[in-house]
Amino acid sequence: MRLTCVIPAYNEEARIGSVLQAVLGHPQIDEVLVIDDGSADGTSAVVQRFPQARLITLAKNGGKTAALAHGFAQTQSEIILLIDADLTGLSPDHLTALIAPVKAGRAHMSVSLRDNAPFLWRWIGLDYISGERALRRDLLAGQEDALNRLPKFGFEVFLNSLILSNRSPLAVVRLPGVKSPVKSAKYGFWTGVKGDIAMMRDLFRAVPPLGLINQILTMRRLRV
Repeated sequence: MRLTCVIPAYNEEARIGSVLQAVLGHPQIDEVLVIDDGSADGTSAVVQRFPQARLITLAKNGGKTAALAHGFAQTQSEIILLIDADLTGLSPDHLTALIAPVKAGRAHMSVSLRDNAPFLWRWIGLDYISGERALRRDLLAGQEDALNRLPKFGFEVFLNSLILSNRSPLAVVRLPGVKSPVKSAKYGFWTGVKGDIAMMRDLFRAVPPLGLINQILTMRRLRV
């Protein structure tokens, strides 16, 4: 089955190069799409140094969900691998581990559990808003309009709801050594706090708080 890696990126000039080094050339990845979501820094310039990657530059920042929707529209691959552009410590072996349950047919989606995921998520064995996932494309069939209605940061919980509605098997894959910097480290303390608040607001717009709790409980039961 053909596999496309989609990487949404916004102002990730300092980090996206190392992510691309891990992704490009992986034997199970057929194409790599980077969606530059209206970055104001040199993100696109860094990506252009990697000719194997296909770069799509959006004119203005529309948020992660919109960037991903652009990426999905550009590929018909049966499996989609989602990787955030700000990861550190990512290696080809991590990608292989994330891809394996879906490619083998054991799960319809795999979700990463990083070393620096919040303690509670590591304790319960699930990061329900992780951005690193492999999934069967047919999970998104007919969802184009729904994606366009989502808030900027509502994609992961929306994807969870698709898994839950189909009672699809789910794999949780630990990625030792992989970390994602907190927003305050990337943008400064107050900007980071505002970004976290905006993200939580979007999550609650996409799925109510009790719905998020139900997602966590049900996803744990669907783990394979």
